[in-house]
Amino acid sequence: MFSKDNLPHEALPLPDRIDLTDDEAEDAAEAFFDLMKMRHTVREFSDREVPQEIIEYAVATAGRAPSGANHQPWFFAAVQDPALKAQIRAEAEAEEEKFYDGGAGNEWLRALEPLGTDASKPHLEIAPWLNVVFAQRWGEFDDGTRFKNYYVPESVGIAAGFLIAALHNAGLSSLTHTPNPMKFLNNALDRPDSEKPVMILAVGHAAEDATVPAVAKMKKPLSEILKVY
Repeated sequence: MFSKDNLPHEALPLPDRIDLTDDEAEDAAEAFFDLMKMRHTVREFSDREVPQEIIEYAVATAGRAPSGANHQPWFFAAVQDPALKAQIRAEAEAEEEKFYDGGAGNEWLRALEPLGTDASKPHLEIAPWLNVVFAQRWGEFDDGTRFKNYYVPESVGIAAGFLIAALHNAGLSSLTHTPNPMKFLNNALDRPDSEKPVMILAVGHAAEDATVPAVAKMKKPLSEILKVY
């Protein structure tokens, strides 16, 4: 964390160490892969409630992500209130209408066709939680003095990945939603200008009749995403 105080470097012994044999490490890596390959983005959510404690643990996990200079330049707004979710849906769909009405361009819209998406986003109300991820472009001390944050997009992206993995580990489904622009979220959630909305993450249990696009199962093979040097 950044502070006005003088914080000299202090080296501490590694507080948490996981010592596994090579075989144990491979088993653990394979088990985590097996868990994560079961993660699917869904658009049909159940209205089954999700305890707030699960959301808090998931966000706390996201807060353990590495960040530039350890500034932790993120903020997570967890929205459960139905009226606020309805407001966010209405404002998001207003932007989506412009997007699908030609604002995105033909190439982008063609790329989305296999996913079956459109401007209607009922999941923003049905999902029991919306987690809105903000990137803190700069920080402020109590007296209003600004300080710079570093590697903000990279840091927030890593934290969002932690969050999605933590939610999946808890048996929950999630859907990333990125209407453009998203400034309306600052107003709806009373967040400062220093914070830029990055995504809305709808979170909950998948509906009994939930589906996924067939194309979503088409993942690049390891040979296309890895080269060992």
